[in-house]
Formats: sequence, structure tokens, C-alpha cells
Amino acid sequence: MDHKDTLQRFLFDGAPVRGALVRLDDTWRQVLDRRAYPAPVARVLGEMMAASQLLSANLKFDGTLVMQLQGTGPLRLAVVEASSDRGERATAKVHGDVAEDTSLAELVGTGGQFVITLEPAQGEAWQGIVALEGDSLAQMLMNYMGRSEQLDTYLKLACDGDSAAGLLLQRLPDGHGDPDGWPRARALAETLADDELLALAPAEILHRLYHEETVRVFEPEATRFACNCSRERVGEMLKMLGGEEVGDIVLEQGSVEIACDFCNQRYVFDDADVKELFQFDVVGAVRDARH
Repeated sequence: MDHKDTLQRFLFDGAPVRGALVRLDDTWRQVLDRRAYPAPVARVLGEMMAASQLLSANLKFDGTLVMQLQGTGPLRLAVVEASSDRGERATAKVHGDVAEDTSLAELVGTGGQFVITLEPAQGEAWQGIVALEGDSLAQMLMNYMGRSEQLDTYLKLACDGDSAAGLLLQRLPDGHGDPDGWPRARALAETLADDELLALAPAEILHRLYHEETVRVFEPEATRFACNCSRERVGEMLKMLGGEEVGDIVLEQGSVEIACDFCNQRYVFDDADVKELFQFDVVGAVRDARH
């Protein structure tokens, strides 16, 4: 398998360490091709996409991990959804101009919120709140994993206009090999440069860092951009708005048009479409009510 658009999990045989590497290429560019974001916003969104794939790598569940960052600064909202089959989509909402050197703290502003939600295909969703403490997305997530999950974690993220990538290490419970293996693995991971993470294949990174360790590598998994929007889902949303409101829009504008925030696909419903959707002449009813 080509190392591009790949999630690679691995396990140390002689140390209490498991990990994963991810590289998103076309998966990431599909997001950028659909919307132009200021560079600092794009960097946060790309890092969130890489982090979502890494955090879901060791989860044994069928469903979706949703990472959502809400702010009061220029970055009002960033959302990433990563499914258990490695499909992923992302979007962001930006308010005002964003300078090239805008920091993460400045992007989010005060009173922001960072939430991770697990939405299983069956059963109830689970949600965790990530404290906005740290000068990077990786630091915030490492703090969260250490406090909330009691799981020592090292996370490195990088992003440019072509790729988004990440490295995750997690410490396993005592009894899984040399206890000094964790600080050693982490210290070596900290020597990895951003450009190496973005350019090198997983096998090259693992050899570069851990050629003196015995590392078991699992079958690589392909990632892809995937949006689950559909005309049927948009129709259900219009039903929730109600026939009167939808009929009013169609009467005024000739149709109602909805664009997906993630893939920018546009869905148009005209007079005939909404009549079929609501099973009665909603536009005619609104017209009659006005007279």
C-alpha cells in the first residue's frame, strides 16, 4: 500500500508502548479544495483531522469520533468527523480577517470549548470536554488524555497545504515489558521534525526513531474523504423546519437551496419537490394564506 492516506498502528514488543502514525494527503486536500481557509485555520483543521484518526485508531467500536472546537475569536467553529472505517470530513467557520501569524489562542479567543464525542452506530453517545490549556492542539489533547483517561500520551501533529500528519504514542499498563521503554520511546519521538513527519513513510519514521527496538507493525489502513450528506437527509431537515417556513421561502425565491457545510454539495428543492416532500401543496397554502 502507498504510504499516502494511510493509518499505521504499531506495538513495541519489549516496552509498554503502542502507537499509530497517520498521513492524510488526498483526504486533506479534498477538504481544502472545497473551501479556502486562512493558513492558521487550515493548520488547526488539518491537525484536528490527523488527531481524530489517531485517537480513534485504538478504539474498538463501530461509529464516529467527532472533534469540535468552538471559539469567540476568528475561528468560530471547527468540526471533524472520523468514522471507524477511516472515512473523514471536516469544516470550519471563520469570522473576519486572520493574520498569518495568528496563534491558536488568538484564533479561539476567550470562553472557547473543545469537545470530543463518540457516536456509536448503536447505543448512547459519550462526550468529553478538553481543557483549552496549552499552546498547541497536541498539548491540549495530551493534557486531556492524561487527566481524563489516565493514559500517558505523546502526540505530534503537523500540517501544510499538501498533507496533514501525526504520531501517537500511548503508555500501556505496567507488566508490558521494560518500564524504561516509555520515556525512551517518547524522548526519541520528540526528535522527529515536522517536515519528516509530513514527508516520510511510516516505515521510514519507525526505522528512523526505533531501529534499536522491536516494533510490531499492523496492517496499514487507508483513509479517505467521505461525506454522508444526502438529498434524503436534507429533506428530513426541511421537514423539521415545517411546511409553512419552507413554502414561504419557495414562494419568495422560487426554490430552497441547502449547501452541505462539509463537502459543499448543493441541494435544490423547488415547488414540485417540496410538494412531494410534504405530500401537499405547501407553496399554494402559503400563497392562499397571504390573500
